[in-house]
Amino acid sequence: MPEDPPDGYNSRAETLAHIHRVRDHIGSFLSVMLARAAAHDASNLVEPEKSAFDLLLPRLRGVPYGSAGFRAVEAEMAEAIAHHHAANSHHPEHYGNRGIAGMDLFDLVEMVCDWMAAAERRPEDGVRLDINAAQFGIAPQLESIIANTLARWPRG
Repeated sequence: MPEDPPDGYNSRAETLAHIHRVRDHIGSFLSVMLARAAAHDASNLVEPEKSAFDLLLPRLRGVPYGSAGFRAVEAEMAEAIAHHHAANSHHPEHYGNRGIAGMDLFDLVEMVCDWMAAAERRPEDGVRLDINAAQFGIAPQLESIIANTLARWPRG
């Protein structure tokens, strides 16, 4: 049986304060993510990206992600893709040589959501975490965290 707390201390108020601070921090995180969601990939709608995507995205239909054909179409879009990466921090390429290591958790969450949305264009491929992990040098621990997240993601 536990002893009586010193001086009749009751942890309830301190615990509730902690719970509320955690809620506040999660709310702040959600606010940042909602702002990012509203602005996501807006650069796709302006030049030099818009015209490149108009021409080349239809050519990607039916082309497996990560295949030689996919990489060839991407190579044709190199200028627009470079502009896109420079304008959008949820791409590892945004951070140059630092890649994934330059990202923060906001970037990472947006990146995974972007991968999921892109994978919906080719549901038979799904999110190719194996290809992305190799391409971006994602460490095994982070790859496992992303895989766990994808597995637990609510469907609907």
